[in-house]
Amino acid sequence: MPRYPQAILVSCEIPWDEKEQLIEAIFRREVRMILAHFNHLYLFGTAGEGYAIDTSRFQQIVRIFHEETRGPDVHPMIGVIGLSTATVVERIAFAYDVGFRIFQISLPAWGALNDHEMMTFFRDVCGAFPDAQFLHYNLPRAKRVLTGHDYRRLIDTVPNLVATKNTGGGQDRAADLMTHAAELQHFFGEANFPHGCLYGECSLLSSFGPMSPHKAKALFDAGRNGQWSELFQHQKAFHDMLHTVLGPRLADGRIDGAYDKMLVRLGGLAEMPLRLLSPYQCFSEEEYQACRRILHERFGDWVHG
Repeated sequence: MPRYPQAILVSCEIPWDEKEQLIEAIFRREVRMILAHFNHLYLFGTAGEGYAIDTSRFQQIVRIFHEETRGPDVHPMIGVIGLSTATVVERIAFAYDVGFRIFQISLPAWGALNDHEMMTFFRDVCGAFPDAQFLHYNLPRAKRVLTGHDYRRLIDTVPNLVATKNTGGGQDRAADLMTHAAELQHFFGEANFPHGCLYGECSLLSSFGPMSPHKAKALFDAGRNGQWSELFQHQKAFHDMLHTVLGPRLADGRIDGAYDKMLVRLGGLAEMPLRLLSPYQCFSEEEYQACRRILHERFGDWVHG
């Protein structure tokens, strides 16, 4: 049995004003909007601009997030992206003192870690907070993508590593992780969650949860209940919707948050700014409106509420 419960995990994006400062009221509304449908949510992955946030804004947002997620059966997670163990531990320590106990970490990315360095990083970070739980965000930007065998070594030496997040790699990576590291709860994206389900219990990292919570839940429930035909029909529907609604914009190759902020806004939070922290480029209002028209004209059943 995995060390962490099966769930749908959803990112909260950060609304910035023209001076790149938090718009607190919109952020609070966004968190409440997501909590109306999901109880596992997090800050500061790639979509949440965790790579760009400075310490003062990190601390401000963590405090507010804690205020909004203190209800019963809510499982908030803080992501930390850093180029050194010291930076990662420092930010975790702040969020830990605020009251958080679940954290998302990725490998330092300035240079690819070798096996010894990889083990040292996890021991030094996770070992510094033995009563906390850690999810590893496994992605090519970190210069090294961990395999099932890598996680096998970590499982045996890092007891509070409980989960991973893998949104790429298709069926091959899903099969590898589910076969060789079954003790961890693997969060897959909409595209590879069905592949993971073929091998056992896994979870959904839903980029589309804020836009279409009912569709995310339908995909998750089909996988959890072993309804294979429905599961892969949902997978196809997500693929077709994505490439139709956002298709022209996908070719632009923007950083994740540019797309995710559009999804939050398409989900009904009309006041969500599309703005990203410097130097990253967001989409224009005209580009957003073009996507919105396609969604409403061709995928009306995806529009929540």
